[in-house]
Amino acid sequence: MTSASPSGRRTGRPRSAEADRAILDATRAALVELGWGKLTLGDVAARAGVAKTTLYRRWAGKSELVVDAVAALFDEHLELPDRGSLQADIEGVVLQFAALLERPETKTALMAVVAESTRDDALRARIRSAIVDRQKTLVLLGRERAQARGELPHEPDPAAAGRNTDLIFDVVAGTVLHRTLVSAEAVDGEWARSFAALVVGGLASAQSSPSGA
Repeated sequence: MTSASPSGRRTGRPRSAEADRAILDATRAALVELGWGKLTLGDVAARAGVAKTTLYRRWAGKSELVVDAVAALFDEHLELPDRGSLQADIEGVVLQFAALLERPETKTALMAVVAESTRDDALRARIRSAIVDRQKTLVLLGRERAQARGELPHEPDPAAAGRNTDLIFDVVAGTVLHRTLVSAEAVDGEWARSFAALVVGGLASAQSSPSGA
C-alpha cells in the first residue's frame, strides 16, 4: 500500500497520524527554540522520536515541513462560530485568529515561511494551497450562513462570488495579520467589534452599488 506525502510524492508504507502529529509538534517547538536558521530535519526527527528518513519520505525539505506545521495549527484552532449574525461571526473568527497569531509557535513559523517564500515561488504556492485556500472555506461558510439569514444576497455569478470571497478573506486576514504581527497591537473585543462592523458595512455598501455583488 502506498500513500501520498504533503509534497505529492509516494511512500512505500501507510502514513501514521500519530507520527505526523509528533513531527509537526516537534517542528513548531524546535522553530521557537532554535529559529529558522538553526532548524534541521535531524533535530525535528530526534524531538519527535522518529528516524530522519521518516521525515524525508513525507517532506522534501524544511520549508514544506514548516508550512504543514503551520497549516495544522490553523486547521485545529480556527473555525467560524455561529453567533447568529454575520457581524458577530466575523468578530468571533477575528478573535480566534488573533489569539492563534499570539502563540509563539504560530508567530515564529508563519513569519519564517512568509519571509522564505519571497525567494521561493514553489513555497509561496504551497502556503497558498495548504493555508490560504483551506482557510477561505471559512469565508464561504460565513457567506452561506449570511445568505440563509437574509443578510447577504445570493450571488448567481460564480466568478463574481469568487472575487468577493478573495476580497473578504484578504481584508480580514490581512488586517488582523498586520495589526498583530506588524503593528504589534492588541486585538481585543472592542477592536474586533469595530472591525467586524466596518467589514459588514462595506459589504452592505457594495451590495447597494450598481456594480456590487
